[in-house]
This record gives sequence, C-alpha cells and structure tokens, in this order.
Amino acid sequence: MNRYLVLLIRRPHLDPAVVPLHLAFLQGLHAEGRVELSGGFSDKSGGAYLLHAADLAEATAIVHDDPAHVSGGWDITVYEWQVV
Repeated sequence: MNRYLVLLIRRPHLDPAVVPLHLAFLQGLHAEGRVELSGGFSDKSGGAYLLHAADLAEATAIVHDDPAHVSGGWDITVYEWQVV
C-alpha cells in the first residue's frame, strides 16, 4: 500500500452539518486500517488525513466518497506521499 496525504481546506459556504458525517467517514477508514493519521488544523481552516491505498486512482476514489468532497464544502487535494 502507498500513502496519500489528503488536504482539506474549508470553503466559506461549508455546511457545518457535514462535519459529523466526514468524521464518521474517517472513523470507518481508521477501523479498516486505511487511515493512519487524521486531524484538523488549529486555526479551523481545514485538516488532513494520511490514507493508505494501492494507487492514486484508488485513493482518489476513496476521497470522492468522503462527505467532505460530496458536499462541496472543502477544497480537497490528494498527494502521493513518499515517506522515507
């Protein structure tokens, strides 16, 4: 499995009702061993999570199921992270 850094930056029209759905999504990924780390930024501008996936296509597909993506409330970028 490869590691992918998923960065989420809140948009002004973010619906706060989506936040618990996003957190539940991340908890499910944690339970599956797909997310190694996750958390919000201290300034409340967004957050990040470290996702395990076979390739960028799989990582992107997983992220596209995240309520944060589906709702359109965050700008989301996925990077393959080559940790040494």
